[in-house]
Amino acid sequence: MESPEYDVIISGGGPTGSMLAAELRLHDVEVLVLERAEQPSPLARSLGLHPRSIEILDQRGLLDRFLAHGTRYPQVGTFAGIAGPRPVELDSSHAYILGIPQTITDRLLEEHAVELGAQLRRGAELAGFEQDDDGVDVELVDGMQLRSRWLVGCDGGRSLVRRLLGIAFDGEAATIEWLLGEVEVTTSADDIAAISAEVRKTHRGFGIGPAADGLYRAVVPAASVAEDRSVPPTLEEFRRQLLAYAGTDFGAHSPRALSRFTDATRLADRYRSGRVLLAGDAAHVHPPLGEQGINLGIQDAFNLGWKLAAELHGRAPDGLLDSYESERRPVADDVLTLTRAQSVLIAPEPGPQAVRRLFTELMAFDDVARYLAERISGTGIRYELGGEPAPLSDLVGGRLRDLPLAHRRLYEFLRDGRGLLLDRTGRLSVTGWEGQVEAVVDPDAELPVPAVLLRPDGYVAWAGDDQRDLENHLQRWFARWS
Repeated sequence: MESPEYDVIISGGGPTGSMLAAELRLHDVEVLVLERAEQPSPLARSLGLHPRSIEILDQRGLLDRFLAHGTRYPQVGTFAGIAGPRPVELDSSHAYILGIPQTITDRLLEEHAVELGAQLRRGAELAGFEQDDDGVDVELVDGMQLRSRWLVGCDGGRSLVRRLLGIAFDGEAATIEWLLGEVEVTTSADDIAAISAEVRKTHRGFGIGPAADGLYRAVVPAASVAEDRSVPPTLEEFRRQLLAYAGTDFGAHSPRALSRFTDATRLADRYRSGRVLLAGDAAHVHPPLGEQGINLGIQDAFNLGWKLAAELHGRAPDGLLDSYESERRPVADDVLTLTRAQSVLIAPEPGPQAVRRLFTELMAFDDVARYLAERISGTGIRYELGGEPAPLSDLVGGRLRDLPLAHRRLYEFLRDGRGLLLDRTGRLSVTGWEGQVEAVVDPDAELPVPAVLLRPDGYVAWAGDDQRDLENHLQRWFARWS
């Protein structure tokens, strides 16, 4: 049998695919990313990153690149556009929304992956694949044949990889469609702001505001759900809907990009079939409320990368790769719940608006605002580490915030994608796991426990002070004892 040309082929070069490629390259995995688009999309589908994604960028040394192109917004407690009366205090060093167009996020993540050695092939579209016990044969639309040990579908909501696997994608079909465009306008900025504010009193699904390069970004409900949503709307259709909702088309002309999106909400029945996996929108789709999609995909990749690399290098404990689905699928299910609820709250009918008024009152309570903010921001994610006895600390299963240590910040020790033992006792050891786990001794670390073991994704796998118990958890998460 022909040897695989690559360890992993990733179908889809968006933020999920690029993040996954970079994570795999941290562990010397040979990666090829296939992206069917010849050029990056000019349309910014997302405009922001949440605190957990910002923490991930910090953990990999990327945050300064992003901060140079973004704007920090302190209000992270919004739900369906409802802001609490006070900023929410999250347990994070990055308790803010980073406003940054997805076009820039895509570029920076792609550059990061390529810098680490990932291969990116644009204008290369997957046509089909067949897998066996040793790998996956991939065929491209142009007839080229490739082979890899694993294939990951990061190819969006209409994922060909998912469809070819026959994985069910259950949920609700689209009932509402919106048109999204970045256009030049002739109406003055003051008039646009006043008209938009008035329309949004009754139609929360409408919005128009400044974008990059002197353009305006507008979102408006469509007249109906298109049969083929891959076909972008025409400028005439876009202007007609603006006129219907705002009483003016703002003199929209010369569009940089036009697109459609819907409230379709679906979740893949499983994230893996043999040597093929799904991540990002290929595994879950939902209305783009609260910028959940891009953050969910980046975090999928962050969870999967180190686990798939361990599998490839033959040092994955039993069940490690399967924990990708068992951990990330419930998170996606929760996000679908959140976006369904927010979809109801932005509807203009009297019933949903009554519920919205009630939520507005509830969000004046700090506990309610914090609860929702932690769920939306990703800082409240806690993985159920199945098979564990009751942990000694409620830190286990959650991510750990950045901490100041004696010589460096905690997140600076996570740059290379290894695990980390943060030990206040000075008595614990990771002998036998060198190269996979770094040990840092700091008696003054601000921890409520003697020591913690962090996975490469920054989640706490263990807390305590017993060496034998630590070794059991090292063996579970990093490698069999050699």
